[in-house]
Amino acid sequence: MQRIGEIAAFGTAICWTLSAIFFERATKRVGVIAVNFYKVLFAFFFLGLSATLLRGMPLPLDASPSAWLFLSLSGIIGFVITDIFLFTAYKTIGSRMAMLFLAASPPITGLLGYLFLGEAMGTKSILGMTIVAIGIMMAVLGRRDVKSVAKEVNKAALISKEDKRGYLFAALSAVGQSIGMIFTKHGLGDYDPISGTQIRVISAIVGFTIVSFFWDRGRSIKAAPKDPIGMKLTVAGAIAGPFLGVALSLFAMQRTFAGIVSTLIGLTPALIIPPSIIFFKQKVRALEIIGALIAVAGSAVFFL
Repeated sequence: MQRIGEIAAFGTAICWTLSAIFFERATKRVGVIAVNFYKVLFAFFFLGLSATLLRGMPLPLDASPSAWLFLSLSGIIGFVITDIFLFTAYKTIGSRMAMLFLAASPPITGLLGYLFLGEAMGTKSILGMTIVAIGIMMAVLGRRDVKSVAKEVNKAALISKEDKRGYLFAALSAVGQSIGMIFTKHGLGDYDPISGTQIRVISAIVGFTIVSFFWDRGRSIKAAPKDPIGMKLTVAGAIAGPFLGVALSLFAMQRTFAGIVSTLIGLTPALIIPPSIIFFKQKVRALEIIGALIAVAGSAVFFL
């Protein structure tokens, strides 16, 4: 059963890789808030259709109050708050450095799983987590120019307030992702993953609606449908990410440790390198490729 969970977690990483590609292109066309709002809205539609076909119940009306509470909190923390922190970090310190902080999410999740869920992982799992984290960090650092990194180290004492805020928000996004995982694990129990995802998505729709009102009075959400290409990319990303990706992650959560799930999902920064080379003709440094290979090798440890 644990092996099935690990396979599902790896499938989640593939789904998040595809969604990242679609959402990156969509965001450039219709904006961050609009993409986030419509991705969860479209995901809710696909989840409702799936729940109707598989369970004969379009809405999670049979979920316990406890599941509604913890999965809703997971949706607010994991979908809304974490993404706000993450995208703010993108604007200040850049996506590459922000992703480096996200590589810390797996060990944080493992620690929280140990403290709050009583999950005691074996030596092999800890080794796999460590190797994956090292590989991801190498892959992300490999994107940065060596000279720029050295320059940043030399100027460490002169970090601007804006950069400090970016580092803080990136760290908070990693913590938020981990906390969201723990709430998901606790709230889902043996409940249906599709319907569990619906609860998370419902809370995210409400959350992003509120955020969009204070962000720009909902103007970006109203303007987005005027860009059909941006909306098509958002739909594709919603299918790959909040629909299939999240459902697989919840399925994995029911069958293996939260730290393992978080680690395998964390392969996304490494898995995104091949399509970047093949489809977007981006230049990738040797350290990125080495890091990706190490990360994949680390994930293989779970299957040995």
